[in-house]
Amino acid sequence: MLEEDPNRDEGAAEDLLRRALLDDSTAVAVSLRVGGLPVSEAVTVIFHGRRDLGTLQTYVTWGSRSAGATVAASELLRVPCDLDLADAGDREEAERLYLEQVTTLRDALVGADMVLELWRQPLTELTGTVAVDHSIELAVRLPAPRLVPTAFVAPERRLVVTPVCAARTLAEGRPQLGIACSQQDLTRVYPLADDPERCVEDFLQQAAQHARALAERMEHQEASVERFLELSGEDFPAAG
Repeated sequence: MLEEDPNRDEGAAEDLLRRALLDDSTAVAVSLRVGGLPVSEAVTVIFHGRRDLGTLQTYVTWGSRSAGATVAASELLRVPCDLDLADAGDREEAERLYLEQVTTLRDALVGADMVLELWRQPLTELTGTVAVDHSIELAVRLPAPRLVPTAFVAPERRLVVTPVCAARTLAEGRPQLGIACSQQDLTRVYPLADDPERCVEDFLQQAAQHARALAERMEHQEASVERFLELSGEDFPAAG
């Protein structure tokens, strides 16, 4: 059963999500538990369909949730990798497509989590203490949707590392996956096949260059403001 989270901010998009999750009259939800993950440990995928809204959406929540368990809206990560069973000619074909697509998503989740685990050691060696964060909302903006509610956070560098995916239906095959490294205003997405140590070193180098460029811009701006204030203390030349 899915319930409303009373602490969630109101809004049109959030209200639509809540109604989709709360109204059982025309809705069906099917869950898939994926365990044995090295970083996430276990996640539960929820496929939620609404006939009246014409939606069939995918959510992922952290932990292994049993049938009938209560999940708040604030625990659900919307993952835009949805089922597409429209080409099924009958129920038997729909079951076959469903199994294929669910397996595709499960394999993507397992693969991304295993690759994320490979990032743990180089990330720790190069950035210091690393924690695992299962929050739905992160403190950074990402250029692509997240695949799992799991991220490595390096507090000393304010760095977040998490798997991301491309939006596509599962009928199109395994979604494109990557590992996103993000700080306040800098983000890079690396392919899963890349060497994690090389990727971390590359991102830290990019972050250092970005920080130097930002410092230079701020210094230039401060110098410009200082000159402007000097002018304002004298007879300021009139324009035109």
